[in-house]
Amino acid sequence: MRTSIYKSISDPKLLKQQLINWGQQFREVIFLDSNDYLQEHSSYDCILAVDAFTSIKTDYHNAFEDLKQYQQTTRDWLFGYLSYDLKNDVEELQSNNFDGLHFPDLFFFQPKKIFLLKGNQLEIQYLNMCDDEWEEDFKEIEESKYTTDKTSQKLVIQQRISQAEYLEKIAKILHHIHHGDIYEANFCMEFFAENAEIDPLEKFRKLNEISKPPFAVFFKNNKHFLLSASPERYLKKEGDLLISQPIKGTAKRFADPIEDEKSKCLLATDPKERSENIMITDLVRNDLSHTAQKGTVQVTELCGIYSFMQVHQMITTITAQFDAQHAVVDALKTTFPMGSMTGAPKISAMKIIEKMEETKRGLYSGAVGYFTPNGDFDFNVVIRSILYNQENKYLSFSVGSAITSQSVAEKEYEECLLKAKAMREVLG
Repeated sequence: MRTSIYKSISDPKLLKQQLINWGQQFREVIFLDSNDYLQEHSSYDCILAVDAFTSIKTDYHNAFEDLKQYQQTTRDWLFGYLSYDLKNDVEELQSNNFDGLHFPDLFFFQPKKIFLLKGNQLEIQYLNMCDDEWEEDFKEIEESKYTTDKTSQKLVIQQRISQAEYLEKIAKILHHIHHGDIYEANFCMEFFAENAEIDPLEKFRKLNEISKPPFAVFFKNNKHFLLSASPERYLKKEGDLLISQPIKGTAKRFADPIEDEKSKCLLATDPKERSENIMITDLVRNDLSHTAQKGTVQVTELCGIYSFMQVHQMITTITAQFDAQHAVVDALKTTFPMGSMTGAPKISAMKIIEKMEETKRGLYSGAVGYFTPNGDFDFNVVIRSILYNQENKYLSFSVGSAITSQSVAEKEYEECLLKAKAMREVLG
């Protein structure tokens, strides 16, 4: 079905830039970049997939079943996303908040052309129908240069929830926590710009440069764009191994190495941040057990501290052995949405945050990734991301934090602004 060609690359960093430049001509594009971040479970340093041969686009109704059939029928590489609102397919839930972006709830495509980079080895995989084009394409890639066609426009970034409203809403969430309705809720707020005209690739380059995350994504579906600097893996399947790495716990970075190390140590020992992380770890363990072989769910690292360009984060790694009696899509359906973006207990938390938030989350706090032909997959969590509808010129990014009984509303607000910093900087 596909022809594979292998090439040795002398300058992988340059090739990444050339690939994403060349990819802009296509209607469907996904570019994934690990930014050479040292991580144990990385399969590729970079992937570019372009030009849909087939695709699936749907709202949340029966979405996971449709995706399952699509994945089982194609048995090929599939790239795309699951929006947060697929929660309504899994549970009796609704999404009635304002939506300025209007992305489909689910979109995946089977690309004609794929480039897989690991170290200095590039694998080119073309569907047989177009495999005679690879040499000419590769020449174009080597010659491709980036030119921006837009003068930088000053964007007016607005905040959907004011500071006063935010503090009021946190007080209501804490009321739910103290009454035992929930233990934890991930509460998010939107920043947005109307009549926004941007060069999506230019903004992605800037965001990626200042963040250098392990799960960077440039995604384009015609006029819909995702520019993501996500540090978080949602779920990966490698053979029969499932790996989930929820992030809960954030601390500021400092230019002074002594201050920076102090911030890191404070995060590692902070009882509030650790309890946040452990609550979600328990939730993820439970979620994974639905499709795991009995007794195989285990925490391989609890509350590890990892440093990124903007922040220090607390990350836990949970693994399980996948039970082959289940379809691979079931592993996503039974764990979605990821606990780090909902709270616990999950359904109660999702109902409460739906009432408190002002914006439909859509792709924010959903997942982007891919399936391989043999049924493996890897998905990130869509956070630290800019979403853009080029057609209606609406631009949006959201940030959130976990509210627990120990939360101080003003500190949670500060954490949200810290997480928004990179996106604000990029958008000027």
